[in-house]
Amino acid sequence: MKKVISQVVKQKIRNLSVHDLLEQSREFNVPLTKSQATEIVAFLKNSNLNPLDEKDRMKALKKLAQITDPKTAQKVNKIFQEMIKENGLSHWF
Repeated sequence: MKKVISQVVKQKIRNLSVHDLLEQSREFNVPLTKSQATEIVAFLKNSNLNPLDEKDRMKALKKLAQITDPKTAQKVNKIFQEMIKENGLSHWF
């Protein structure tokens, strides 16, 4: 089942648009410029990182900190952790 969830998450990441990312950033109060969103989407689409793997998530957050800033990356990580808890997926992460 974990493999299926991983594939679904990877597919969602590959289909993420700059517009969608900017909407999500506003919803979660994470300030992003269009340029930053474009760079993040390009990174995510070209990356083969496994979102269910802790090491891969940390690599993605480090890249996010390079594109934006460490404070934004920390905020995104907190939002991600909250989403995991809210959806009852803590045991997979």
